[in-house]
Amino acid sequence: MSRCAVHAITWNDRQAYSLSNAKVELTALLGGGHVADFRLCGSPINVLWESSWPTIEPQMFSSLAHAALYGDGPVGRFLCGYTGHALSLGYFGMPSAEEARQGLALHGEAANSEWKIVSSVADDDSATLVMEVTLPVYRLHFRREISLSRDSFTACITEIVTNLSGDPVEFQWVQHAAFGEPFFANGEATLFLSGRHGLTWPSGYEGHELLAGDVEFQWPYAQSIDGKPVNLSQPFVRDGTGFVAGLLANSDRENAFVAVHNRRHQLVAGYCFSPMLFPWIVLWEENRAREYAPWNKRTRVRGVEFGTSPMPLGLAHAREMRRLFDTPVLTSITGRSCLQAQYDLFLHPVPPQWTQIKDVRQTEHTLVVQGDGDEEIKLQRGKRHR
Repeated sequence: MSRCAVHAITWNDRQAYSLSNAKVELTALLGGGHVADFRLCGSPINVLWESSWPTIEPQMFSSLAHAALYGDGPVGRFLCGYTGHALSLGYFGMPSAEEARQGLALHGEAANSEWKIVSSVADDDSATLVMEVTLPVYRLHFRREISLSRDSFTACITEIVTNLSGDPVEFQWVQHAAFGEPFFANGEATLFLSGRHGLTWPSGYEGHELLAGDVEFQWPYAQSIDGKPVNLSQPFVRDGTGFVAGLLANSDRENAFVAVHNRRHQLVAGYCFSPMLFPWIVLWEENRAREYAPWNKRTRVRGVEFGTSPMPLGLAHAREMRRLFDTPVLTSITGRSCLQAQYDLFLHPVPPQWTQIKDVRQTEHTLVVQGDGDEEIKLQRGKRHR
């Protein structure tokens, strides 16, 4: 029997596919294309955030039937199906008024559409799942390949955006990833990343903001609403609050990273990606602040997102802003052409004496995770898309 496997499953009443390789297991949903689950084989701990409310297939959302459970309009249409790692493609944030009238949701068409399976193949060496979705309004086609090599602790993800029109398209492309409890827990876990210069969200947090708005900061400390420094590497420090902030990934290195280290469970998990295509890291935290459905003042989630844009303020705002810290806040694609991205999602046990993650760097065949002192863990990277 092959040590690698990929097959259709049901995950929390959702249609999904599971990939495994005897080291890690990954689950991807057909509704919205979310990466919903990533864990060590046999472990009870999903390192990605699991929605605190029962989700449905997003393409099944109806305001009449579901608004009371998830909220109405574009927001409810997104939250009804969201969990784990979503894709924001086209725009990052709310749709325009015209797009909302067309039924488009928060964070774009891809996260709220039914994806199709192109192929699912497993053998002794790897398990690979290829999914796709078409965005009819933005006239973009999106293809994602997820591959687990035998005995690897790293999921290799290749994404291709194709412009189906003959005209150039400006758009936003953000990996809306999120971590949650029990993995990302207050007092047990710390966030490490390759960024320094940041800016806080200018629009508050519905009266429950943790951070002062529209203020520049140097990672990891930002200014709180009461003027005191807050260490953003620590999750959920003040109940009843939330925040959004954008960070510029360090551009003086070949790869950028975000990594969560849980000391109690002795695990590290995160992403490694190119800062050339994805120059921004976006932090979002909901810490039991929102009282209305589906949050119900019981949700703790930390978004650790990365992509072409620093803030979920929508495409019109990005077009007007153009640049922040002398870096573009959106991207573009010429007619009938493609853009490709590759990044790694990783998870691995770490020594009990580790207190920090100093670096995560890519070589051709490995991810090197550096902890305290000169201690390193080398993770095999899987085969890449060609």
